Amino acid sequence: MSNPNLRTEFFLGCESLYADAAAVIFGAPFDGTTSYRPGARMGSRTMRAESYALETYSPYLEKDITDYAIHDAGELDLCFGNTEKVLADIESFSDKIISDGKISVMLGGEHLVTLGALRAAAKHYPDLHIIHFDAHTDLRDDYLGEKLSHASVIRRAWDILGDGRIWQFGIRSGDRPEFDWAKEHIYQRKFDLDGLDNCIKQLSDKPVYFTLDLDVLDPSVMPGTGTPEPGGIGFKELLEAVHSFTKLKNVVGFDIVELSPHYDQSGISTAAACKILRELLLSVL
Repeated sequence: MSNPNLRTEFFLGCESLYADAAAVIFGAPFDGTTSYRPGARMGSRTMRAESYALETYSPYLEKDITDYAIHDAGELDLCFGNTEKVLADIESFSDKIISDGKISVMLGGEHLVTLGALRAAAKHYPDLHIIHFDAHTDLRDDYLGEKLSHASVIRRAWDILGDGRIWQFGIRSGDRPEFDWAKEHIYQRKFDLDGLDNCIKQLSDKPVYFTLDLDVLDPSVMPGTGTPEPGGIGFKELLEAVHSFTKLKNVVGFDIVELSPHYDQSGISTAAACKILRELLLSVL
C-alpha cells in the first residue's frame, strides 16, 4: 500500500511489500499549528534520506531490521490550511493499517499529527492506553483559542480516552493550569523517566500507543527541534527506555514527531531520530 502521491526512498531496509508487513511506516509532513519554529514537516523525509548512515543491525538487541517484514509507505500528501482534513487523512491511513493487523508507525511532522493516528487506534481498541515522552505537557484545552494545536494534542487524546489511560514522562514545560489539571486526570512524571518500569508492568497486556516528541531529549543532544527545552534526558536514557518496550505485548502503533532537521546542520539530531526509530521497531516487533 505504498502511497502513490509522494514515493521516496525507503527507511533503512524497510522494503517489504505491504501485504507481508507486520509494521507500516508513513510520513505525516505537517506543521501547520507550530507556535515557535516551523520545519517539522521536513522531518520524515530527512530521516529516510539519512537512515542509510546506520547499520540495519542493532547490537543492543541483537536483531536486524532485515529479519522483519516492514513496509515504508512513503509520505502522505497532506493539504495546507485545513487541519481537520489533515487529521482525517492521517486517521484514514492509520485505520487501514490497523484494520489489516499491522502496527502503525508514523513519522512527523508536528505533534498534532498524533491525534489522527490515535483516533484510528482508539476505534479498534476501546481500552487503549498512551505512553507519552515529551518536554511539554501539551495539555492546554486550547492555544490562542484553537483546540487543534500541537500544544493541546494530549488534551484532545484525553477527550477520547478519559482518565487513567495517559502516562507522561520527561515533562518540564507547561503553564500552571496544565500541571494542575494533570494531577486530577493523568499520570505525569516530571523531568525524567522514573516510573516507566511500573507503567510497563501495568500495561504489559493492554493495547498501547506510544508517542515520542523528540524534544524530550536535552537540546545538547537534539537541537534540531522546533521548541527546544533545556533540562532534558540523554540519548542513552531514551534508548534504554525504548528497549524496555520489549516487555509490552500489544503496541498497536507509535510515532516520532517534532524533528526539524534544518535547525541542526551537523545532522546529529536526525541521526539520533533514525537510531531511535530502528530500536523502536526492533523492540515492538
